[in-house]
Formats: sequence, C-alpha cells, structure tokens
Amino acid sequence: MKAIPLSITCLLALAGCQTVPDRLPQAEPAPAAACYFPTDPPTDQSAPDETLSVLTASIDVLEAWGFSLETTDTELGLVSASRERELIGYYDRYDYDYGYGSGFRLFGGFGIGRGVGIGVGGSFGPGFGQQPVEVERVSLLARDGHLRISRDIRRFDHLGDLRESYSASNDDFCGRFQDAFSSSVTPQGAS
Repeated sequence: MKAIPLSITCLLALAGCQTVPDRLPQAEPAPAAACYFPTDPPTDQSAPDETLSVLTASIDVLEAWGFSLETTDTELGLVSASRERELIGYYDRYDYDYGYGSGFRLFGGFGIGRGVGIGVGGSFGPGFGQQPVEVERVSLLARDGHLRISRDIRRFDHLGDLRESYSASNDDFCGRFQDAFSSSVTPQGAS
C-alpha cells in the first residue's frame, strides 16, 4: 500500500473545512431612501424625450461637481461618472510592514524541507512620486419617472493597491444631488 504524502492529507483536511456563504453579496450599507426619487409627475406614457432631459440634467449636475463622464446609454437610461482626488497624508493603519510612503517593498522568508533557502526581493517602480488616490464612482438610472443613484468610493495607496472600498449611497450625497437636480430641471410648460 502506497503512503499518502502529508501535504495532500493536509490539503484534503482543509478542503473539508470550507463553508458556503449563507447569503449573496450585497451593498453594505444599503442605499439610502433619498437615492431613489421621482423626477417628474407620473404620465400614462413615458416618452424617451423625458428620459433624455433627465439624463442631460443629471450629467450637468455631475459635471458641475467635477465628475468626468464615463459611459451613457440613453436606451437604458444609464449614466456613469467618476472623479479622482489625491489623498494627502492618507495611510493604511494596518500597513506597518514596510513603512508607508517609502516606495520600497521588502519581502523574504525561509523554509526548511529538503534544503534551506532564504529569499529577499524588492520593488522600486511605481511607488516613488505617487500619491494615494480616492476614486468616487456614481451611476444613475432613469426609468419610469424615477432616478436611482448608486455611489461607491475606493481608496488606493501610493503603490496602487486597493486599501478601502465601500458603498457611499448615503442621505447626504443623494439629498444634495436631488436638490441640485431639482433646481436644474425646468418645470413643464416653461421654456
């Protein structure tokens, strides 16, 4: 009888410990109620011109706030935009291994098996001269006389690694957007 190597036995034991998630991924925290609001009075038939005017007004608000338009689909009533800003003084509180802002990564290790080995390496490239950045993305969906806002924020460190990511569809942003949108849309019948 052939012996089973210890590594395969450990691998099989760990594979048996895996569990299936009890729910599907969701946006956490959930989008605020202010992120879904009516854009015009309900009509019997929603005209494509109304959706186009809602999208145009939404784009005007986003561009006034410094967002750059990424994609639009007028048939679906979808707009995506983003803006990026540098984070001066941003650091990852869990990143003490190689010093924040140094632009140099040092890693290594050793192992014992059929031989002894030590490895050391470094990475000098993109870390020098780069700042951590925050990327804010907003997606708008105009359908059936309503506008739905979805917003997320991602923060990257000076090496371009993702450090934080969260849903930011909160009352503050959506309320300010709703006020700016309402003031930019001309009432029906006015020219």
